[in-house]
Amino acid sequence: MKQIVVIGAGKVGSTIADMLALTGDYDVTVVDMGEAQIAALQVCARVKTAVIDVRDEQALAALLDGKYAVLSAAPYQLTVAIAQAAASAGVHYFDLTEDVASTRAVKALAAGSANAFMPQCGLAPGFISIVAHDMAKGFDTLDAINLRVGALPRYPNNALGYNLTWSTDGMINECCEPCEAIVNGSAAEVPPLQEIEQIIVDGVTYEAFNTSGGLGTLCETYGGRVQNLNYRTIRYPGHAAAMKLLLQDLKLRDRRDLLKEILETAIPATLQDVIVIYVTVTGHKAGRLIQETYTRQIFGRRIGTLHRSAIQITTAAGICTALDLQAQGVLPKSGFVRQEDVALSAFLGNRFGQVYADLPPALGPSVTAAA
Repeated sequence: MKQIVVIGAGKVGSTIADMLALTGDYDVTVVDMGEAQIAALQVCARVKTAVIDVRDEQALAALLDGKYAVLSAAPYQLTVAIAQAAASAGVHYFDLTEDVASTRAVKALAAGSANAFMPQCGLAPGFISIVAHDMAKGFDTLDAINLRVGALPRYPNNALGYNLTWSTDGMINECCEPCEAIVNGSAAEVPPLQEIEQIIVDGVTYEAFNTSGGLGTLCETYGGRVQNLNYRTIRYPGHAAAMKLLLQDLKLRDRRDLLKEILETAIPATLQDVIVIYVTVTGHKAGRLIQETYTRQIFGRRIGTLHRSAIQITTAAGICTALDLQAQGVLPKSGFVRQEDVALSAFLGNRFGQVYADLPPALGPSVTAAA
């Protein structure tokens, strides 16, 4: 079995650990900085645990020594420290970060490395980039690539139209940082919470607005090839206005720890969520202007003995699929690996990626391992 370290004992980290360990192909150790988080961890019995301050590069590198890969499900502020430890230990590295600056630092570490560094392996960035790239390849020329994703409560009942379904730090960060885009053929940074639009999926009306980090490396990949490329988060109508009040009018963007405390005190979490994916590509095929749309809705389900939310499952499935494909030799073994390097057919055909095809993950041992 390949030895894997998962950093972060939260909702997503625990789901990653369960998914990998239940296959029987991976020997998984979950690491967290807090003893309370490790004590509260709910995973299958074969998962090991360790309490380590991951900001201590030497201590973390020592734990990683001899391992196959490290998967980071830690807050984005810790991304660079974990990637540096992976580089020191000479192990493959995967993460879920949506933070643009952190990804640039990981890319720099990957240059010339004998091991693979693959950031942004979740839902958005992550799977959304794989879908968009697969669709765009079918066009002769490209006019617009629009990526939209929402992790939403199924039964909202507050002014935000929102429940806490994933990282509060990540949610705040994406609404504060500049957003990469291609506008009229040129790379640009556009402000978050702006350019609100209305979209309808299966009869339900949503709003979508700029947030940071969802494009991954697509701006670099499609520079000079598309006129307009952007990512926007899907929410129920009114959410953007409420976030503007909190972040801009009340200036809580400058007091993020306070805003996190307020949200985690007042807004309940939920396992009753839905992931809404909406991608459109517009361009020319055989001389005609064509628009193609990809939509998907994904709900929570049981993994092992626990019911996991849709955002837990889709995020964990993204990074588990990346690891699985890399271990099988489908993806590069060294250097910086983009989400666009993953074929959509390979992703959806993977035992973890099947959750995006609305199938339960096939968590039994792989054919290769069983043989």
